[in-house]
Formats: sequence, C-alpha cells, structure tokens
Amino acid sequence: MSEKQKSVIGGVTVLGITGLICKIVAVLYRIPLAWLIGEQGIGTFQLVFPTYNLLLTLSSAGLPVAISRMVSFSLAKEDPRNAQRIFKNALYILSILGAIGTLLMIVFNPFLSERVGDPETQAGFVMIAPALLIVCTMSAFRGFMQGQQNMVPTAVSQLIEQIAKVIISLPLAYLGSRIGVTEPGQINIGYAAAGALLGTSIGEACALFYMTVVYRKNRNHFLTRPQDEASVPLERRDMLKRLIGLAIPITLAACIVPLASFIDSGMVVNQLIHSAGFMREEARAMFGRYSGYVINYINVPTAFAQAISMSMVPAISAAVARGDRAAMRRQSHTGLRMSFLIGLPFSVGMSMLSRELLMFLYHFPNEQALAQTAELLSLSSYTIVLFTVVQSTSGILQGLRKQRIPMYTLIVGVAFKILINYNLIGIPEINIYGAPLGSLVCYGVSMLPNLYYVHKYADLPYDVLGILIKPLLATAGMGVALHFLRKVLPYSRVMTVVLVLAAIVVFAAVAIAVGAMTQADLAPFTRRFRRKPATPKKPS
Repeated sequence: MSEKQKSVIGGVTVLGITGLICKIVAVLYRIPLAWLIGEQGIGTFQLVFPTYNLLLTLSSAGLPVAISRMVSFSLAKEDPRNAQRIFKNALYILSILGAIGTLLMIVFNPFLSERVGDPETQAGFVMIAPALLIVCTMSAFRGFMQGQQNMVPTAVSQLIEQIAKVIISLPLAYLGSRIGVTEPGQINIGYAAAGALLGTSIGEACALFYMTVVYRKNRNHFLTRPQDEASVPLERRDMLKRLIGLAIPITLAACIVPLASFIDSGMVVNQLIHSAGFMREEARAMFGRYSGYVINYINVPTAFAQAISMSMVPAISAAVARGDRAAMRRQSHTGLRMSFLIGLPFSVGMSMLSRELLMFLYHFPNEQALAQTAELLSLSSYTIVLFTVVQSTSGILQGLRKQRIPMYTLIVGVAFKILINYNLIGIPEINIYGAPLGSLVCYGVSMLPNLYYVHKYADLPYDVLGILIKPLLATAGMGVALHFLRKVLPYSRVMTVVLVLAAIVVFAAVAIAVGAMTQADLAPFTRRFRRKPATPKKPS
C-alpha cells in the first residue's frame, strides 16, 4: 500500500474515531439535557438547529473544501507561498460571510420562530447566532490544515467544541429553565433551550481559540517548506475567482441536505398539527424524540462518513495534480470499500438493537412513546449506509473536480424527500414515520448515480466482491449472532453493552476471515502498539 493511500486511511481513522467520540458525547449530552428541559424542550432545541445549519452551510461549507483542494494542489507543486496566500484570502471571506449570517439570524429571529411553528424558539435563534461567525472563521483554519493532509487539528478542535459545549450548556440550560417560573415542576422551555444553544456558541469559541494557537505555532515551520521559485504567484483576482468557482458548487451540494432539514423543521410540526390532527404539545414531543433521540443516534456512525469525505478530497486532489491515475484509483477504491465496511454493520446493528439502545440512555413517559421511537430508529438506521456512501462518493467526485455531480444528484434526492414528507406526514396513520421514509428515498436516489460517476471518472473497475459482498457477508454474520443473543439474554443495560461488544467482535472476526477487512485497515491501530526498535548509541 502506498504512503498516500495510508494517509487516507490514517486521516479517516483520526477524524473518524474523534468524530465518533464527539457523537457519543453528543448522545450522552442529550440524557441530562432531556432530563432538564423535557421532550418538548428538546423539540424546541431541535427546531432551531436546521436554520443554523443551513446558514452555516451556505456561508462555510464550500470554501474550506476549496481551501483544502487548492492548498493540497499547491503543496504538490512545491508552492507553499501560494498556499499561504490562499488561506489568508479565504479567511477574510469566511469571516465576512459568518458575520452576515450572524446578523441575519439575530434580525430575523421573530420570522424564523414563526416559520417553525414554535414561538418558544425565538431566544434560541439569538443565542446560537454568534456560532455562525465563529465556525466560519474556524473552518478556514481547518481547511488549511486538511490541505496539508494533517487531520489532527481538526479532530482535536471537534473534541474541544463538543466537551466545552457539554460542560457549559447544561448549567446554562438549567438557569434558563428557571427564568420566570413561579410554580414547582414548571420550566421555561424557550429560555432552557436558549441556554443550551448559547453553550454551543461558547463551545465553538473554545475550539476556534485552539485552532488559532495551532496555526500560529506551526506557521513558521510551514514557511520553511521548499519553494519552487519558478512558480508564479497567483493574482488575488484569479485566486478568489478560483476559490469561489470551486466553492459554489460544493456549497450548493452541501446545503441541499440542510435545506431539506430546514424545510422539515417548518413542515413536520405544522403537518402533524394541521393535517394529521395532533395537538401542538404532542407534535412538538414527537419531533423532539425523532430529531433529538433518533437522529442523534444516527449521527454517531455518520462521523465516519464525514471523515472519509474530508480525507478523500485533498488526497485525490493531490493525485490529480501529480497526474497519478493509479493513486487516484487506489484511493477511490479505498473510500468506497470503507464506506460499505462502516455503513452496513452500523445500519443493521442499530436497527436490530433500536429498542435496547434507546432504553439504555433515555427515559420515556410511556410504552407508546418508546415503541414509536424504537420503530423510527429501526427504520432510520438504514440511512446510515446510504448516507456514508453518498458522502464518500461526493468527496471522491470533488477531488476529481466533478463537484457539480453530487450537487445535482442530491437535488433530485431532496426533491423526492420533500414530496414524500409533505404527503406522508399529513396522513394520520403514517404521521412522523414519513420523515425517515423520505430520508431513505433521498439518499438512495443520490447514491446510485454517484457510484456510477465515481467508477466512470476515476477509471475504477467494478469490484462488487471487495467493495460490497465481503462487507455484506461480515454484516450478515453479525446479524445472525445478534438475533440469537437477543433471544437468550434478558434486557438490561449491562446486556446491551454485551450485545454491542459481541456485535463488534463477531463483525471484525468475520470481516477478517472473508477478507473484507485487511491488514492495512488495521495498521493505524496496530502500529501504535508495536515496540519501536531501540536507537543504537553513537560510539563515543
């Protein structure tokens, strides 16, 4: 395996493991948060995020990837001077875009709260608004580091923002819940959610501080890289034109899913109330369980999907810059194989253990709420493998300079999702179940053409056995083991942990046995435990 291919796996490993830790922390964070602000408070909290995510994506999704690509391309040409100038110009643009997004959210928060059908969200929109400026600025630093194929600063900053958010948000949520309350047992839902959202903004500020320190620490070392003096410095106009030209299609592609969530946040609750006939409190609680519990679980394994995508872009871009088609094919194959190797077992395992996983962490007011949420998680879990493949193929196509393709495929997918959601959620017998059905169709429709174009433009042979069948066999072995263990073992929190560990062990064993998991995949883990040879002493 080449060093570049190892760097892709290493990058996925660093970002994936850190992302997984962050997602687990986010899941655990919902336990005390739900206890503090209740299901309706979680619903209010979750109604704010789609708007924030959409504005954040519009302002910062494309430029960091463009920075990563252009920095990687410049360094492959031994031109760190232009790489540094690319970063500084992009930092300026991102800071302006973030400031505009923050201002828009603060000024239009009354309209935004009316749109989602919950007046309690108004304070929350104001509290989360500063995070737009903070994250936009930080994303420039992340893109610059990723362009050097150094994923560690991004991973550490993600961990810092998540831990800081937990430490700060919970006390603020509690303080907010007590504002204006006169009777025991009551909470102020709006200010409780706003306190938690303010904690998110502060957590992002902590991560930005870390990225600034890392950049300053490594700046002098970066400038000592060998410079090809024959390289012509890019004109600012040409640089900005290239940055924006790369960023716009990536941004449009990236904002399609947040746009769908944004539409959902205004559609789901309103459809449940006005078409399906539910009361506002019940609709808000259903949305809270789906978006706060189910989607939160689904987001844990998708950290690996994002890691694959972020590692693919600079690695394949560098291979394109060198004209190394063999490396381009190897890295594309690695990305596809890993997406199925990660997505399939998570989808099947989470679907089979949906009830146990929910009972492990969350408290439900009654059996009906638990049963409905478990069914939603069981159905939604199959979006994991679809989303993972969509993310990895999008990263590959962006690295191949075909960034418009994933944009178009996601537009079609999201159009199907909106159509399905609008029609199904309003049917009383289907109600909230229309949301995961729409997501399954969305990612399925996007995945298939993405796979075709990756094989076409990466000149990648169809390896159905290595990419799909072997991971599927390992997943089937895991599923069979889980089926019998669930029948034998009675439910308890300890047994849930045993089932999860058993699933991991069985999947890994079968994957190694059938060749789905190779020695190279395990290298990022095993080499940490190898004893380094002693350095021979110099003769005196």
